[in-house]
Amino acid sequence: MTQQPTVSVVVPTRDRPELLRAAVRAILAQDYPGLIEVVVVFDQSAPDESLTELGSGPTRVVRVIRNARTPGLAGARNSGTLAAEGELVAFCDDDDEWLPGKLAAQVDALAGDPAAEFVCCGIRVNYDGHTVDRVLDKDRITLDDLLRDRMTELHPSTFLIRATALRSGFGLVDEEIPGSYAEDYEFLLRAARSAPLINLRTPSVLVRWHKRSYFAQRWDTISEALQWLLRRYPEFASQPAGEARVAGQIAFAQAASGDRRGALRWARRTLRSNPREPRAYLALAVAGRVVRADAVLRTLHKRGRGI
Repeated sequence: MTQQPTVSVVVPTRDRPELLRAAVRAILAQDYPGLIEVVVVFDQSAPDESLTELGSGPTRVVRVIRNARTPGLAGARNSGTLAAEGELVAFCDDDDEWLPGKLAAQVDALAGDPAAEFVCCGIRVNYDGHTVDRVLDKDRITLDDLLRDRMTELHPSTFLIRATALRSGFGLVDEEIPGSYAEDYEFLLRAARSAPLINLRTPSVLVRWHKRSYFAQRWDTISEALQWLLRRYPEFASQPAGEARVAGQIAFAQAASGDRRGALRWARRTLRSNPREPRAYLALAVAGRVVRADAVLRTLHKRGRGI
């Protein structure tokens, strides 16, 4: 029988002790015969060494470390990745939970395609008592696909990657992104440049959206990060609808932060690229005080969507 590859799961965390334990337990409970190493990375908070006691036997190990790199999500992911010892590296946010069968199916998918470096899956979004499954109707995701559409189904908690691709291929998570916002999207774009991503059409991760989310209401950071992304990826110019989507997100963030002039400027840019982009009109409605930004987000989140 072929030995299963070892898997390291990087879990960045900050001030979510109960959700964190649920996330770690769900990882350790996966029906996977190989070694699972969970690397919990405490970012700007005191490590809880008692988490190591959740490990059981030689095939289920929990390690606890500090983020030794740039403060924030990107640095925490990279601290864990560099400390990981597995042949494959997975990510899981501290407020999400892997569902049964997730890991085994993804490992099998990578084993079946030696040229592939990265595999994702669908998600089950929970917000305010509502649950919605989000699954892409695609088996392969290309760079052009991601430029056109963020594909929020490709959530970081679904990522499973060959360790060699992270260390000597397309690289680690970018730590220069303001506030680490959209670090997962930039990471996907860069990974897809290297090789198409495998996607499994199964919702195998429970993703919680809630008001305690790290980026909730951080509109200035969101705007700054998305502008950084447009500068970093000039390829967006080849996909007007994709460029308009990001510009519309910036317009909405500007409106939500109270910068009416900035919102109008970015809304105009959005509509020049794609007059049918709804985010521009939502941004104008928020800037004109027709509707509140939080009301828009609540409505979208109940449908498993974001702005």
